[in-house]
Amino acid sequence: MKTLQGPSIFLSQYIRDQPPFNALESMASWAAGLGYKAVQLPTHLPHIFDLNKAAESQEYCAQVSETLRNRGVQISELSTHLQGQLVAVHPAYDKAFSRFAPSSLRLDAHARQQWAISVLKKAAKASQNLGLKAHATFSGSLAWPFFYPWPPHNAVLFEEAFSELASRWRPILDSFEESGVDLCFELHPGEDLHDGATFGRFLELVHHHPRCNILYDPSHMLLQHMDYLGFIDHWHSRIRAFHVKDAEFNASAQSGVYGGYQDWPQRPGRFRSPGDGQINFKGIFSKLAQYDYPGWATLEWECCLKDGETGAREGAKFISEHIIRVSKHQFDDFAAQKQEREAARELLGLDSRSSK
Repeated sequence: MKTLQGPSIFLSQYIRDQPPFNALESMASWAAGLGYKAVQLPTHLPHIFDLNKAAESQEYCAQVSETLRNRGVQISELSTHLQGQLVAVHPAYDKAFSRFAPSSLRLDAHARQQWAISVLKKAAKASQNLGLKAHATFSGSLAWPFFYPWPPHNAVLFEEAFSELASRWRPILDSFEESGVDLCFELHPGEDLHDGATFGRFLELVHHHPRCNILYDPSHMLLQHMDYLGFIDHWHSRIRAFHVKDAEFNASAQSGVYGGYQDWPQRPGRFRSPGDGQINFKGIFSKLAQYDYPGWATLEWECCLKDGETGAREGAKFISEHIIRVSKHQFDDFAAQKQEREAARELLGLDSRSSK
């Protein structure tokens, strides 16, 4: 059994123009000071982390790793959530997501898509150069506008959407295979891969690609009223990244899981800092320990009420206290008996002379 690694913290929500959140070095020192052992790095801001350099230069990667190590942290994963979104964008979201691409590409949807694919392939190489085992991203979406279909369900529409999604991602998955890195899709409403059913459908279409894996975030499952513990039982072999994020659903007479177009504090379903919501993290950490989850426990701070720096400080302690240091011995080893076959047959009252 493995003891999972942590705590790590996703830096994306903290980056801003004011120190210490405007440079990787100072953010690393800040995170280490709170008790974090690793950081999950976004890759869309070159002044924080230059993905192009990382894909091309092992020297640059060595410098980044040393900079972080000198401040007491390492990299848990790289993230291409924003770029992964652009691999597949329905026209309804074209303008909304265009700002995730360089300004020169914002008016050309096909060019944005090709750019996003190239970025993901660079992320595979950069992860390899950094010695990382997993990478975090979004799948993008072609079918999401039809997630609650009216007019009624159109089977051919979803067949075409998922076939195209798989076609776009398969070459990217092959790049991650060449680099020896797991590509982990965060299952998230708004993405075509947002639950076990959609991930399973996609997995079939990419022929159970060994690098097609999951970033497990229970907050999105609670808000969809899913069995997020049973999900681990079913998909544990594909879970290779983990966001520690809490959520709550408070039933309302006015709106439900769709939120009624309200701001986060007014929605029945809300993201909360770890420990402030309804998620059973003891159960989650127990199951991940049971199934030898090999990766990191990473705080993704999103809370509609609590200050982010407070959430980060509390989150490091929360994760550390929930990590199960697995035992190297069974608790009842003291009473163990010999396991030789002859002794076993004797215990069963069988004639050892007839054993094969």
